[in-house]
Amino acid sequence: MKKNNWLLVFLFGLSQVLLAQDSLSVLNSEQVLLLVKKYHPIARQAQIGVQQSNANITLARGAFNPIIGGYLAQKNFNQIEYYNFTNAQIIIPTWYGIELSGGIQDLTGQRLNQDETNGKTSYAGISLPLAKNLIIDKRRAFLQQAKLYQTMAKAEQRALLNDILMGAMEHYWQWVNAYQSYVIMNNNLSINKTRLELIKKTFINGERPAIDTIEAITQLQSFEYRKNEYWLAFQNAGLALSAYLWKSNNEPYYLPENVIPQTGWENEMNLTNFNLVLADLLNTAENNPTLVQYKSKIDVSVVDKRLKFQELLPKIDLSYNHLNKDYAWNNEGLLLNNNYQYGIKFEMPLFLSEGRGEYRMAKLKLEASKLDLNLKQQQVEIKVKQYFNEYVNLKKQIILQSAAYSNYTQLLKAEETRFFNGESSLFLINSRESKALEAQEKLIELKTKYYKTIYGLQWSAGLLQ
Repeated sequence: MKKNNWLLVFLFGLSQVLLAQDSLSVLNSEQVLLLVKKYHPIARQAQIGVQQSNANITLARGAFNPIIGGYLAQKNFNQIEYYNFTNAQIIIPTWYGIELSGGIQDLTGQRLNQDETNGKTSYAGISLPLAKNLIIDKRRAFLQQAKLYQTMAKAEQRALLNDILMGAMEHYWQWVNAYQSYVIMNNNLSINKTRLELIKKTFINGERPAIDTIEAITQLQSFEYRKNEYWLAFQNAGLALSAYLWKSNNEPYYLPENVIPQTGWENEMNLTNFNLVLADLLNTAENNPTLVQYKSKIDVSVVDKRLKFQELLPKIDLSYNHLNKDYAWNNEGLLLNNNYQYGIKFEMPLFLSEGRGEYRMAKLKLEASKLDLNLKQQQVEIKVKQYFNEYVNLKKQIILQSAAYSNYTQLLKAEETRFFNGESSLFLINSRESKALEAQEKLIELKTKYYKTIYGLQWSAGLLQ
């Protein structure tokens, strides 16, 4: 099966899973990325920008299309045929500013000008600039800039997609964090319900004082309150994530409550495939789509500067036509021997004020674009390094917090053993349990922030696509 077909089948199957309301469904980061790239309106709008740039290139190439034309004129006055003139011609522009032309004409009449040729004639000619517009002219500049704008449009598409996907991942991991916090709180709530029933039985049997039941109920109520808060946070995080999820018919999609993060969320495929080497990321960041836009902007300014320089040159245009009697080609008298027509046109402003002003403005615009690029390159490099430093630090913090959580868990188990041996109190158990729960919540927060930072590293280098 082709890759595109596989993707369509995958997305269709995913949509059916997400729309199912009768059972729990799972959603991971890879699926979120695919849905955003496929259906998000901004991603689609960016594609329209690329299509518009393609249309601009087609428009610019139109200046180099051959042109065919014809002319028919006749004058008859007071029973005198002044002239009867027909003409057909073709003009072929070329990339180097040279224009090739050819045509046929038929002229008859009784009152013709002396410089006009009676009868059927044909011609083939060439015109070219000798100074201004020789190196570059407006139509060549327009086409070059249209191609650069196409590069900018593609880079803008990548930059927009990079930003959208990062936003989606930020909200996805907040959604995961909220759900995991809810799960661990719900698990602890179940444990406390069991513990409360046990305390009630021991109280009835006279083994525990009544205050222990109050202690157990207070802990249970506290967990019940926090569980409700985490459920609310999970719902709101799902709504925030839904802002990035759209259907194929351009309608927004809202995550139902039965959609949860996938189990084993710490081992998602993207996280194991990402390049996390700082040197590699800094090298890759040179092609960050935002930087590509700035570089293309500089290239556009370079073309504009070259074009404006032409305004400082004199306009010297040469045209030459080889003439033939009737419509047959005649090699006799090529160039300046016989049967020819040529002309040279010269124009030049005396003070070049307009040309000097436009050229100066083009140079300043280019300098400003280069400064913008230098600034943006520094910002991108700093952002990559900041995310990398955060990534390294969080990796260490997770190891420390995992050890702390393990220790708190062991202390809780030891306290429970002492409690059942009559050597401790429910207050100490609750205190140990709260510390262990706090450590577990902190660990979940660190892990989700760690995974979000990994995506941030890819985003800062411009790799989320």
